Amino acid sequence: MASTRARIAIDAMGGDHAPDEIVAGAIRAQAELGVDVLLVGDPQAIESSLKKHTSSSQMEIVAAEDVVAMHEEPLVSLKRKPKASINVAMDLVKQKRADAVVSAGHSGAAMAAGLLRLGRLRGIDRPAIGAVFPTLVAGKPVIVLDVGANVDSRPKYLEQFAVMGSVYSQYVLGMDEPKVGLLNIGEESSKGNDLAIRTHQLLQDNPRISFIGNAEGRDVLSGRFDVIVCDGFVGNVLLKFAEAVGEIVLQILREELPQGLQGQLGTALLKPNLKRIKQRIDHAEHGGGLLLGVAGVCIISHGSSQAPSIFNAIRLAKEAIDNQVLDRIQSKDFKGEQQSAASTQTSEE
Repeated sequence: MASTRARIAIDAMGGDHAPDEIVAGAIRAQAELGVDVLLVGDPQAIESSLKKHTSSSQMEIVAAEDVVAMHEEPLVSLKRKPKASINVAMDLVKQKRADAVVSAGHSGAAMAAGLLRLGRLRGIDRPAIGAVFPTLVAGKPVIVLDVGANVDSRPKYLEQFAVMGSVYSQYVLGMDEPKVGLLNIGEESSKGNDLAIRTHQLLQDNPRISFIGNAEGRDVLSGRFDVIVCDGFVGNVLLKFAEAVGEIVLQILREELPQGLQGQLGTALLKPNLKRIKQRIDHAEHGGGLLLGVAGVCIISHGSSQAPSIFNAIRLAKEAIDNQVLDRIQSKDFKGEQQSAASTQTSEE
């Protein structure tokens, strides 16, 4: 009987710490998560990284000749480098040799390669990157999308983001009837720019989601919402600000708690609590964002990702596969949404 283990293609050459940290995270994931990993990139560099570990004998390497550097323009580079590691990784999913892709490389290249190699899901106009944030309510995360795939958006795009985010929140994060919010500068439906006002009406009229109104910046981490939608410009600023705040909180705890003998004793007693705090607010614990809307499971990790973050990115990919996120999104009838948006199309353009 064929194995049912998820097969994850890893862009081993993508990221600031590739390939060593990428390989280390992949080795841990294969050992602990019950997945098969395909390391894509320069075989010699990958083998050199593998030799630093003792438990990597079953790691499969798929050769790729090039890599898209962070400073390169995505589309031009992808066409000029058809054998770049991110292209090869996406092709493995297209060819059914892998079930998902994880990359900490050029995020624009990863998104473009996903679109060019895999295409969009039926009824989706634009993919979105969804990032999971902790909230004030323990065990109740919120997914925010888009956090960087689309700098400019139309109301119907945000409506589709809301549907995709609701599917992810319900089936992966375990939220019954996920509550959807639209990121805005006020709670009233009349607040915000033209995009926000038009999107509010679409979300309010959409029977596929539970839209409860606008979410102000202070509401994002409150636990009141399960899904928050916004354009990628605002979402990316929000993501990076939240990551910086998390890092600052952790740094303050490291600096202040050990002060003096009493502080050192207190730190020792609080060690389990501090570990849980780190798990809730450290962005490395979340692994990256899921590129929702393309016809394949794709996780885009931070360029600075190290082994723990790569491990968690692979965990995210496995959760999306196990919970059939793509099939559940594809089962949604987006035709009605496109029709509901048709009346606003002319004025938007």
